[in-house]
Amino acid sequence: MQLSVVIITFNEEKNIERCLKSIQGIADEIIVVDSLSTDATEQICNQYNVRVIKQKFLGYIEQKNFALDQATNNYVLSLDADEMLSDELRQSIIAAKQKQFSADAYSMNRCSSFCGKWIKHGTWYPDKKIRLIDKTKGKWGGTNPHDKIEMQYGSGLQHLRGDIFHYSYYSLEEVITQNNKFTTIQAKAMFDAGKTANYFNLIINPFVAFISGYIFKLGFLDGADGFFIASSVAYQTMVKYAKLLQLRRK
Repeated sequence: MQLSVVIITFNEEKNIERCLKSIQGIADEIIVVDSLSTDATEQICNQYNVRVIKQKFLGYIEQKNFALDQATNNYVLSLDADEMLSDELRQSIIAAKQKQFSADAYSMNRCSSFCGKWIKHGTWYPDKKIRLIDKTKGKWGGTNPHDKIEMQYGSGLQHLRGDIFHYSYYSLEEVITQNNKFTTIQAKAMFDAGKTANYFNLIINPFVAFISGYIFKLGFLDGADGFFIASSVAYQTMVKYAKLLQLRRK
């Protein structure tokens, strides 16, 4: 059975080659949906057996569903440009492929890096994701920017050994910039969905987010990085509700 791999990109020249190298030998088709990059992303893709499709960014969920629709095979692996497959995960996918993909969907753990260090606890790991699916039985859903694959009721799911390596943040400045970007998108999505917020959300929700990630999910085992990540998640939680309150007042 053949496998398509789809990737969405925008100015990913520092990441895309690593991603493409990790799927060589398992992908029968590679499709990159590019949001009009202005760097060398397309030129790098052209060095590999990749079909590049230009598409103005529609939103995370919408763009990923557009990419899913471009695949000519039913089974599709969806990756971000700043991700790559571990050797163990590659072998797991090859084994599933040899068995003609006996499940409708496959989940896998994602391990993210923070300023050069792999984070193994807290809200960041194991960060289980469904990424390989029969596209006739599932699609991207969730709330932007936190998209997730949603399968039809009754779909069979298997978990694959190995990790997706996620090269998420190279600096603290990137974390701060991304937090601001994502909280704006989150607040707008919540507002459009008719959700409300109050001062309780501004105080309690961030506190719960910190305790959950740092204490109950063992984020403290990642040292100072674990503390910063738990604090960042709490801050992001507070800011998204603050922005939602601001939208409601307008």
